[in-house]
Amino acid sequence: MIRVEHLTVNYGAINALSDVSFEANPGRVTAVLGANGAGKSTLLRAISGLVAPKSGDIFLGERSILSMATENIARLGVAHVPEGRGVIHELTIEENLRLGAFASEVDVRAGLERQYELFPVLGDRRKKYCSTLSGGERQMLAMARALISDPKVLLLDEPSLGLAPQVTSELMNLILELCHANDLTVVLVEQNAKSALRISHDAVVLHLGTVVASGDADTIANDKNLRHYYLGLVQ
Repeated sequence: MIRVEHLTVNYGAINALSDVSFEANPGRVTAVLGANGAGKSTLLRAISGLVAPKSGDIFLGERSILSMATENIARLGVAHVPEGRGVIHELTIEENLRLGAFASEVDVRAGLERQYELFPVLGDRRKKYCSTLSGGERQMLAMARALISDPKVLLLDEPSLGLAPQVTSELMNLILELCHANDLTVVLVEQNAKSALRISHDAVVLHLGTVVASGDADTIANDKNLRHYYLGLVQ
C-alpha cells in the first residue's frame, strides 16, 4: 500500500502540491486526475523520491520512504514509468529491459522471458533498436522495463499520451490485467479521464495542487460537477 499524508511540494515560490492525502491499495488501480498543472506528475515524482516535499509523509506499507534516495525506493519495489516513456532509442529493446533489472535482485534471464511472454511484440524484436518502435510499442517497453524488477507498486504517468484510441483502450485493459494478476498497487496519472476511470477502482481529483475529490472511481465518474469542472467530461 502507498499512503500519502498531508504532502506539500513547492518549486521555489510555486506551490505544486498542498496538503495532499490519499491511499492506493494492492490489487487496485487508483487514478489521479486533473487538468494540466494540477500537480499529478509532481505527486508521482514525490512518491518515487525525485522531488523533496516541503512537508508531509509518504508510506510504503507502514514504512516511511520520505527521506529515502530514489534508488532505495526502487529497491523496495516502487517502479515509476514517467511521462514521455523515457526509453533509450540508441539501445535495443533487450538492452533497455536489462537496464530495468540492473538495480534489482531478479533473475534477469527469467525476467526477460516473462516480459517477452507478456509483450510478444517486444520478444519478436528484442534485438531491434528502440528508434524503430511505434509510440504504442515504446509505451509497452517502458512498462516492461518497470515490471522486470517485479515491483509491488507501479506509478504510471500519462501512459496514453500520444496514442491512438484503440491502442489506448488495449493499454488500459493491460494495466488492469497486470494489477489483478500481480496484486500490484497501481497509481495511474491520466488526462484521459474517461479511459482511466473505466479501469480504475479508486480515484483522486487534483486542482491546482489540492485534492478536490477522492473515493470510488464510479462515484467520481458519475459526479456531474466533477466531470464538467475538473475532468473535462461533458456527458
